[in-house]
Amino acid sequence: MTASAADIAALLAARHGDPFALLGPHASGTGWVVRALVPGATSLTLLHAAAATPMPCRDPAGFFEVTLPTPCPAYRLRAANADAIWDFEDPFRFPPVLGAIDDHLLVEGTHRALYERLGAHPMTLEGVDGTHFAVWAPQARRVSVVGAFNAWDGRRHPMRKRVDSGVWEIFAPGLGPGCVYKYEIVGADGTVQPLKADPFGSAAEIRPSTASVVASTANLPWSDAAYLQARAQADPRRRPMATYEVHLGSWRRDDAGGFLTYDAIADHLIPYVADLGFTHIELLPITEHPLDDSWGYQPVGLFAPTARFGDPAGFARLVDRAHAAGIAIILDWVPAHFPTDAHGLRHFDGAPLYEDADPNRGFHPDWQTAIFDFGRAEVANILAASALYWLDRFHIDGLRVDAVASMLYLDYSRSPGQWSPNVLGGRENLEAVAFLKRVNQFAYAEHPGTVTIAEESTSWPGVSASVDAGGLGFGFKWNMGWMHDTLAYIGRDPAHRRWHHDQMTFGLLYGFSENFVLPLSHDEVVHGKRSVLGRIPGDAWQRAATGRAYYAFMWAHPGKKLLFMGQEFGQLREWNFNAGLDWHLLEDPLHRGLHACVRDLNRLYCTTPALHARDCEPEGFQWVVVDDAAQSVFAWLRHSGDGTAPVLVVCNFTPVPRPAYRIGVPHTGIWREILNTDAADYGGSNLGNFGATTATPIPAHGQPASVTILVPPLATMYFQHEPG
Repeated sequence: MTASAADIAALLAARHGDPFALLGPHASGTGWVVRALVPGATSLTLLHAAAATPMPCRDPAGFFEVTLPTPCPAYRLRAANADAIWDFEDPFRFPPVLGAIDDHLLVEGTHRALYERLGAHPMTLEGVDGTHFAVWAPQARRVSVVGAFNAWDGRRHPMRKRVDSGVWEIFAPGLGPGCVYKYEIVGADGTVQPLKADPFGSAAEIRPSTASVVASTANLPWSDAAYLQARAQADPRRRPMATYEVHLGSWRRDDAGGFLTYDAIADHLIPYVADLGFTHIELLPITEHPLDDSWGYQPVGLFAPTARFGDPAGFARLVDRAHAAGIAIILDWVPAHFPTDAHGLRHFDGAPLYEDADPNRGFHPDWQTAIFDFGRAEVANILAASALYWLDRFHIDGLRVDAVASMLYLDYSRSPGQWSPNVLGGRENLEAVAFLKRVNQFAYAEHPGTVTIAEESTSWPGVSASVDAGGLGFGFKWNMGWMHDTLAYIGRDPAHRRWHHDQMTFGLLYGFSENFVLPLSHDEVVHGKRSVLGRIPGDAWQRAATGRAYYAFMWAHPGKKLLFMGQEFGQLREWNFNAGLDWHLLEDPLHRGLHACVRDLNRLYCTTPALHARDCEPEGFQWVVVDDAAQSVFAWLRHSGDGTAPVLVVCNFTPVPRPAYRIGVPHTGIWREILNTDAADYGGSNLGNFGATTATPIPAHGQPASVTILVPPLATMYFQHEPG
């Protein structure tokens, strides 16, 4: 009935592979034995059933053991030394929380609610409050949860291993929200690993500290039930989507130059976005990450909102307040790779686990990061659980999946000899393809009305086609080609644009091959690329005028819209993630005019079905003037598909007005001028058509009627037909 010297020595050395087989209460022969390891205690007493039984000390390092004639399922321990006396619950008297179903589903890769089982979860077990910890580390010899609560001593809370899954778990009584912790792991070779943050941690310390923090996200207060119900009934392809992309750390700073809290961000950001008429806010990754310079794209905590701005409840309030204003939240999500920081996922249990063991598949040469092993069922399951976690627990409206191209191709950024083909002999990463399809199926099946958006820069077919139709199953794809072509065009001297006319038209050759988002994103305003206005030639007036004309071109072009913060008022310098935007520019009439133009573009886009209802379908678009390169004029029609009035769009990308310009239209009668980016209110020269023009039955451009209009310099105009 007594522990062997070898077992005691293994416990004291923190090398015992099955501490629950030794510590706590155990039936033994005709009686019971209770064992405890309490480093620092000189005496230990078992408190049970109104009795106090001293526990003999077997080792002065803190190992105690007592035999009892009857079972003792519920007890407390009282420890003492020369300085103190303290009572506590013995974590080794509690049963497992996880079950065989959890093991089976994880190994199979189909555990739908894995984030409810792994990680740190405050709970009550057998009437005692505490926190259940569970972590996947199948190759480890020993795993302990450590923190200030046990003096970071891995001997105090060694965990129980579930052999079937490689998950380690322990219920730690007395610990609750706010508790700081990490995992101490002994690898298969006996080496103690650097202390690891919890891969499923719901919260973390603010950098440079790296520990996880116990937090519950299970019962956050919400007031958006009506919003979610309406969202579930909508078809995102047919609804307006004008997205404001935001990096929370640099949108605005406090007076001392520090970060705003989630609540303070909500106070300022949501009214601002609502006033401008954007329908969505897309957040650069807010999953926990160690380095500010990564902008969040090298995460270590795929289940934790970054502590830079507050706790998870604060982030939930931000989302809830956005929904109250009718604004959707899209989260930038990064399942492609992870950093190699010692406290993160790399060699998590002493050897490759989350990353592919083959460096040609498990290490990214460009970013110096590790690549997830998408072919391992447990890893794919954990990543899918992360996606669903944000949709479930934080009511996120969509996920923009970063770096999809790097996931799809085995030879991405690799030279010959640095990659090996798949089982079919091709360059496609078949496991990553299967993973992406599965995540998209989960998201759309369980959260109708949400969207997934791929940042995919190649011509991979069917990115936004359904899985049933052979596609990857995303709802939308960023149109990177359109972005690069059109930004290059507006960066040219107007005198030279005539020779590059096709940069503005080429996107329509493939414009309906996917459900596209037109992104003017953060990536285009850094690393020497300059801001949108900063790349436009000419004086301040010409830059602002071209910017207005370009945005109006974009808002009328098929595809959903995305604009990075600061570009709405013409930020001139490149984005600096370490400082707030240059808000003082709004004191300048030209920048204020651009800001007002964006507001009106959003209003028209959202209230005019012809501008959004067929963003992803060819019947919503019709070229009228596509070949006037000599004058750099473009004109087209947008249709709603439901019979409502069409919109005529006319663009002039030279500083020369085009008087008496004839354009074909499908209907005679009045065409109301609903937007003119040259309006004086925007800082323009105020040339136009006195608010309307009348179409006569003179055919032009293949249309039965036509209008003759003045097209202002560096301007875009919208005309809408008024039936009758």
